[in-house]
Amino acid sequence: MKLPRDLSGSDLAKRLAKFGYSVTRQSGSHIRLTTMIGGEHHVTIPAHSTLKTGTLSGIVGDVAMHLGRDKSVVSKELFE
Repeated sequence: MKLPRDLSGSDLAKRLAKFGYSVTRQSGSHIRLTTMIGGEHHVTIPAHSTLKTGTLSGIVGDVAMHLGRDKSVVSKELFE
């Protein structure tokens, strides 16, 4: 699946709530999300108006690895 090109950091943070992630803090232009599902896991997202596709891909891959799921499945659930 092709990743969206116009997704903001705050939009991604809202979408990651599906997987149990919630905002734990924001420092400057970065948002830190944490989940306790499957053990404690932290993800840092830039709070930019649009995320670069490589950054978005890395974040989705990190979440997928923590959840023990395929990256394409996680991506499909987030963006469809």
